[in-house]
Amino acid sequence: MARTEYYDDANAPKPNRMVVAASAVVVDDKGRILLQRRSDNDLWALPGGGMDMTDSLPGTAVRETKEETGLDVEITGLVGTYTDPRHIIAYSDGEVRRQFNVCFTARITGGSLAISDESSELRFVDPGELDALPMHHTQRLRLQHFLENRPAPYLG
Repeated sequence: MARTEYYDDANAPKPNRMVVAASAVVVDDKGRILLQRRSDNDLWALPGGGMDMTDSLPGTAVRETKEETGLDVEITGLVGTYTDPRHIIAYSDGEVRRQFNVCFTARITGGSLAISDESSELRFVDPGELDALPMHHTQRLRLQHFLENRPAPYLG
């Protein structure tokens, strides 16, 4: 299923669904950040996804990281909340969503890297290499806030 992301675009379709989601900034022992190349839009992104009715938000980040990367993680902190109504995500099946995302920090506790059907590539990326990767600016914003080592989470 294809995915198109819009930001502040008057031509974006009108959302028909609100999705609560979580993502995780997972850092290895060398300070590199885990990213996945999404198979639905070919852009690099943090692991994450929609919350199930039986999930907590931190549990969603842990589950989605495991599903998308094969790694077991433990939540260690909060980067921020991302609720900008100008960010619209449209899927080829007709779903058009606004997404409320809570981005956490996490550390690896086990597992092995494994590509899922949601990604075409997984990579630990040095922060200095992030600008060279194609990604939606909402992902860059989360990474920027993480790298700023803010004293308080971003609330937006």
